[in-house]
Amino acid sequence: MKITEQCVVALTWTLKDTLGEELDVLDEPVEFLVGGRDLLAKIEEALLGHAAGDTVELHLEPQNAFGDYDDRLLFLEPRHLFPEELEEGMGFEGLPPGCNPAAPQDRLYFVSDIYPEHVVLDGNHPLAGIALRITLKVHTVREAQISEVGRGTLGTGFFRMQVDTEGPADSTMDDTPPGPRTLH
Repeated sequence: MKITEQCVVALTWTLKDTLGEELDVLDEPVEFLVGGRDLLAKIEEALLGHAAGDTVELHLEPQNAFGDYDDRLLFLEPRHLFPEELEEGMGFEGLPPGCNPAAPQDRLYFVSDIYPEHVVLDGNHPLAGIALRITLKVHTVREAQISEVGRGTLGTGFFRMQVDTEGPADSTMDDTPPGPRTLH
């Protein structure tokens, strides 16, 4: 079966920056919904017409990947509003009550720095502002089930920073309920 809109593909990948430094490797195949919210538009476009066993190589500029880095998504918040066991890299769906009300609540934020009195939170995707080279390996292709198409996602959120406040959490990296977590 060839990849079309509204199908499910199992992929592995190697993600590198333009200097060839490896940023992420997905060794075990993970399923993504094509035609939903799981993949970036340029990745879906490149996958269309391919089949199991194919390899696809892409170069993505930031605007087609995780966007340009936006320093307006950096927030300095009081340390006491966060859990005692806070560590750099920990992610939050939205910011805790008492934080800057101007901060969009529909984003994932990552702890970038921890100071005795403050915490720096970054609402940018960790790969924002970086041009990428991605090698995708297609392992399987199957028709999407009606329920999968209706949700618009299989819940795999590597490519998203928005929090879906109306349906399944498509922006989390796992099925952990909302709240703090360390994302890998």
